[in-house]
Amino acid sequence: MTTPDPRLTEQRNPRSTAIDQLDTLAVVDLINAEDRLVATAVGKEREAIACAIDLVVECFEQGGRLFYVGAGTSGRLGVLDASEMPPTYRTEPELVQGVMAGGFEALLRAQEGAEDHPEHGAAAMDEKAVGPNDFVLGIAASGTTPFVHGALARARERGARTGFLLCSHPSAQLREAHDVVIAPLVGPEVITGSTRMKAGTATKLVLNTISTAAMVKTGKVFGNLMVDLQVTCQKLQDRGERILVDTLAVSREEAARLLDASGGHVKAAIVMAKLGVDAEGARRELEAAGGSIAGLLGK
Repeated sequence: MTTPDPRLTEQRNPRSTAIDQLDTLAVVDLINAEDRLVATAVGKEREAIACAIDLVVECFEQGGRLFYVGAGTSGRLGVLDASEMPPTYRTEPELVQGVMAGGFEALLRAQEGAEDHPEHGAAAMDEKAVGPNDFVLGIAASGTTPFVHGALARARERGARTGFLLCSHPSAQLREAHDVVIAPLVGPEVITGSTRMKAGTATKLVLNTISTAAMVKTGKVFGNLMVDLQVTCQKLQDRGERILVDTLAVSREEAARLLDASGGHVKAAIVMAKLGVDAEGARRELEAAGGSIAGLLGK
């Protein structure tokens, strides 16, 4: 009898061993039943996720950056989360960055061998000039990806704070090596080793939470509205106007006028209306308040 793989993500799921014999609806039901386990597993890691968020915010406040490092699905999800920050929260592209084993080409076409080289991960940290004000989150569903471990080891050498996100049981050594370890144990995949499924879903949920909460805590959100968005397309123009209508109780026409006068920056438009200042004055007031409308207006 062979010894079971210690990596939870590589073990066989006893509930799906006959999936190839099921009809289509039963396959859908089986996958859906497994997916329902994911949110619970992520919820059990709430304290570790909160710790990661606080580390990220602390780094941002010190002028640092957040890096996601991964390979395959894990790397693509990191790049996806990072790429959504500028249009959603008006961040500089450098603030949150995804580092992918195999580079840009691996985003479009799988390059599985790229993950086997820890020295490439280390070189990526050197290239990014990672330092003490940065937080680097390694993502590897199995917890064993050499590229990720190489990147994190070099990041620590360069003084950065580090975290690890995996969907397998973390070793004591792994926990000791990093500032935080997040390990949602979603169980074996429906298709053995296909970590783009439950592990990928768990990873997306965790990254959503980390980046969103960090944006909230750095003043990018007012109430539950993404007020720091920059109008760059018709959809965002519409969203920006609707935010101003809701927060200022003005007409759609007045919202459009304010948005235009602010240079397309919703947050500045709100401050302009609330304090009776021009766009430049609004930006000065926001800078003095650390970018927080709630802090500026005492709400």
